Amino acid sequence: MPVDPMLQGLVAGFAVEAQEVVQKVTMDLLELEREGLEPAALTKLYVRLGRHLHTLKGSAASLGLQDLGDIAHKLEDALAPLKSNPQKMPRPVVDVLLHGLDLFMLRAQAHADGRGDALPDPAAALAQLVAEGPAPESVPTTAAGSRPEVTAPAAAPLEPGEEPSLASEAAALLAQDAMPESADTGWRVSVRQVTALMREVERLREVRLRVEERGRDLERVVGVLAKQGLLAETAEARTLLAGTGRLLRTDSEETSDIVDALEEGLKAITTRPVRTILDPLQRMVRDLSRQLGKEARLSVVGSELSLDRRLLEKLQGALVHLLRNAVDHGLEMPSERERAGKHHEGALTLRVEQQGNLLFLECSDDGAGVDLARVRKVAEARGVVTADEVARYNENQVRDLIFRPGFSTRADVTDTSGRGVGLDAVRASVEAMQGRIEVNSTPGQGTRFVMTLPVDLGSSPVLVVRALEQLVGLPMLAVEATQLARADSLRIGKRKAHLEYQGQLLPVVDLGARLGLRALAPPAEGQPLLIVQSGGKRVALGVDAVVGDRDLVIRPLPSEVRDVPAWQGAATLSRGELLLICRPDWLVTESGQLTVTAQRRALVVDDSLTARALHRAMLEAGGFNVHLAASGARALERLSTDTYDVVICDLDMEEMDGTQLIARLRARPETATLPVILVSAHDSAAARERGLAAGADGYLSKRECAAGRLLAEVLDVMSRRGGRA
Repeated sequence: MPVDPMLQGLVAGFAVEAQEVVQKVTMDLLELEREGLEPAALTKLYVRLGRHLHTLKGSAASLGLQDLGDIAHKLEDALAPLKSNPQKMPRPVVDVLLHGLDLFMLRAQAHADGRGDALPDPAAALAQLVAEGPAPESVPTTAAGSRPEVTAPAAAPLEPGEEPSLASEAAALLAQDAMPESADTGWRVSVRQVTALMREVERLREVRLRVEERGRDLERVVGVLAKQGLLAETAEARTLLAGTGRLLRTDSEETSDIVDALEEGLKAITTRPVRTILDPLQRMVRDLSRQLGKEARLSVVGSELSLDRRLLEKLQGALVHLLRNAVDHGLEMPSERERAGKHHEGALTLRVEQQGNLLFLECSDDGAGVDLARVRKVAEARGVVTADEVARYNENQVRDLIFRPGFSTRADVTDTSGRGVGLDAVRASVEAMQGRIEVNSTPGQGTRFVMTLPVDLGSSPVLVVRALEQLVGLPMLAVEATQLARADSLRIGKRKAHLEYQGQLLPVVDLGARLGLRALAPPAEGQPLLIVQSGGKRVALGVDAVVGDRDLVIRPLPSEVRDVPAWQGAATLSRGELLLICRPDWLVTESGQLTVTAQRRALVVDDSLTARALHRAMLEAGGFNVHLAASGARALERLSTDTYDVVICDLDMEEMDGTQLIARLRARPETATLPVILVSAHDSAAARERGLAAGADGYLSKRECAAGRLLAEVLDVMSRRGGRA
């Protein structure tokens, strides 16, 4: 069947992606031939192998490549008997699977080259694959639990009129001439080269920001001279400086244009619209719904957004899995929906939104929702968890079981599901991209999956605001409007204040109070209020000042603190200061409010700039006045002139590590009882014992800090030491 011309570009991309997946499958098959693999390693290989084959099948089906979907499905069938009892794979079985992968890739490349309509019917080759594959009864288990080797039939010459075999069709396709290359083949550029160029553009943007800052400094100098009263004596200097300032502004504007052009050019090369992978999913949903006797319509929001091509390629498989799962498991049959008072046609929604360096993808349906009782029962029956474990789980933990390997509520195996492969592959794919996936479900109303992923391509518009002396960045895409607080538009209650905005009452959130820098207070007359939105929710965010908008490169936070709920990343300002970027979804969530306590003083000692900045942000969010030291020696200097309520120190530092610093502190009468908490990347019992034995009052791993334990541990240690907590 020829490929739809509109999808031809996507098919070419799929062929490249499939080649990478097939290579991974090939390596796993070769590994499974080895002797002496541990049972755990065998199980892991079979699970990974099943995921890859399922991804190939789903991606092929989404593009309408039914022949490739059938091949992948038969390969899954050939693998299934061995997955149930993982062990060394017989060599003839590996031969069959490798031949099947050869056929898959040869046909995939033919489709990508526009030669799909000339391909022979794969029915005979598929039939041979089934015949050669290891059926349960044809691969008996011996008393020792091992399966004997099976012999694959030898290839024989074709008789007139005989259908081609799997191997012969692969060989025939290999002999076909490739499509001639276009005269304009362009340049071949590696990902590493493009990434290096992107980094240089980012450096140039930072230089441009510094030039702008120098221009503002120059304007301030001219202003200072003008206020001196010596107008005649400084007239020439002021004229020269003013002229230099104008030239500097012109140069800055030109540099900005160059940076923007370079960045736009790079984005054009390295990105493509999200719709290129979302549009074909419409057909997939339609075909799958008809196959299952259901009715469904897919709505897409945000398809005009452009993203990194590599990210899109990785996301395509995850989105296919989520939609197939929604149609197969989520949506009810039309008659059942009508009895429940719903429209006979199920509603599926894909929503894509980018805020700063975070990408949000939401896949939702209005189906029956997750049946928690059935999930518990199936998880126990399939051995995913024990009866005792599942009995202790809350609703969120039970819902999370659908992401476990081997979980499926389908009793029989179909083309769509039943193999226990799907959502676990989605989670593995998302986590491999440093993201996370969450599921929310309401019985009878539907299910919503939300993927949150970091993106790292170019700069993002950021609004810099101030709360007291703390500068905070907000993704500009989350800021709808800015206005000044007026008494006639505010509704002040006993506990909350609301702003009347476009016919709605929006809750007023004080950024300083939300970060724990001061007590909650109603907005003052004339105070800036930002209308911030995220996930369909809006609040009026009160800030002390709006510093201005900047185009900044937002970097993801280190993995050990990436889960801190308030911050989505960090950027560098023109003078080198680290600016933390606040998550809009945290601001609009009621549970984001932090408890404010009396001002206390903390000293953070760490040789990592990022760690110092992040610990400072967490402690300042709890109301602490925080000072920083980059070494143990610098910390001792600080402690000789200032007093602190607590010290947070890295265990592993050069010259003087955390235990040595504690020894120096305990030897001094004025710091002998000062609470000290050690923080380390090491989470072993030996490292913890070493730190506590050295005299530390508390010990936290970086993982525990990322889980939000730092502030709680500080308050607990101070309480035990009798400090102000």
